[in-house]
Amino acid sequence: MILSDFRYYDPWAKAEEAFTLPNLFHRSQLQQRENQQAEAKHKTLDGLLDKLSQKDIIGLDVAREYLRHKYRQNCKANTLKNDFTTITLFLSYLKKCGRSELNQLSRADLEAFVEHEQDRGLKIVSVSNRLGSLYAFLRYLIDRDLADADLLRRKIKLKVPDALPRAMDPEDIKCLLEVLVDVRNRAMILLLLRTGMRIGELLNTKLVDVHLADNKILIYEGEKNRKGRAVCISEDACQALSAWLQKRDPQKEYLFYGRGGNPMSYNNARVIFKKYLKQAGLEHKDYSLHCLRHTFATELLNAGMRIECLQQLLGHSSIEMTLRYGRLSDKAREQEYFRAMAIIEGGQADGFNQRDRQLPPLFEETQLLDPYR
Repeated sequence: MILSDFRYYDPWAKAEEAFTLPNLFHRSQLQQRENQQAEAKHKTLDGLLDKLSQKDIIGLDVAREYLRHKYRQNCKANTLKNDFTTITLFLSYLKKCGRSELNQLSRADLEAFVEHEQDRGLKIVSVSNRLGSLYAFLRYLIDRDLADADLLRRKIKLKVPDALPRAMDPEDIKCLLEVLVDVRNRAMILLLLRTGMRIGELLNTKLVDVHLADNKILIYEGEKNRKGRAVCISEDACQALSAWLQKRDPQKEYLFYGRGGNPMSYNNARVIFKKYLKQAGLEHKDYSLHCLRHTFATELLNAGMRIECLQQLLGHSSIEMTLRYGRLSDKAREQEYFRAMAIIEGGQADGFNQRDRQLPPLFEETQLLDPYR
């Protein structure tokens, strides 16, 4: 290495860069965010433990320790709530069935609980999710010799439908955009449509996460898989967002806020979206906010984006999740279909039916063996 090349490896320059005022401010914002999340999660745990103490279930102490175990694993607050619901329902059901100890559990108890949840009218997807949470609880019991390991050897599998993602029709999108007059609501809906963000991710976005000069928003923790990513903002969404930034209260922490400066609630966002669907004459189509994410993915695939790039923008952990949108936008398959149908409708398929499909005759054994004798 030439001595002059050492100028590119100045550790003091890196240290000085790390301690500039913008970076320090950004780090303090991130630390503040982490502290707020930790405080909210601890508050959630305390509330769930209080509710648990009022439940008439078997294994109360074990359930309490399990929630603390999930908290130590750094599970999200929503995960704690879902686990609380699952195990309280299950343990309450066991008590009604006459069980008094957790070590009496059998596969028949699990099957009966699944049937009980289905009989209550729960959707099969919800039952499947509840069963997954239940198996995590059983694994915890087995690791502590509180249940029989045979419970996990042959798991119950439910057939969950693999439905197509539902995207909005292009004409419906035009109708929706035409009625978006309010500055805030136009910015919110356009961001969902042009970035593919989940509604929960957008509502939890803070002003410091928005980098308008770079046309991007930073999501430090994904709503489902907890993986951070950067999403790009299109030109029309940037214009709508700029208009909202000029009008919004600069003292508020969240990009879209409700009363008291807290994040706008999901229910409020849903009501706003339904209102505009009604104004656009689309109320009967039953579109949801999540359809905007499906529309984002489908439009990008139709425009020729590679599936690997779309996976990163959507924040999917596996490409199999992203491949679902390929079923909506497989142009090659559609072209093959219409090419074949044009032949059939044009009456040109008769020639194919008259082809001699008899296999060519096999060579005689002597002909095959002659060269090797």
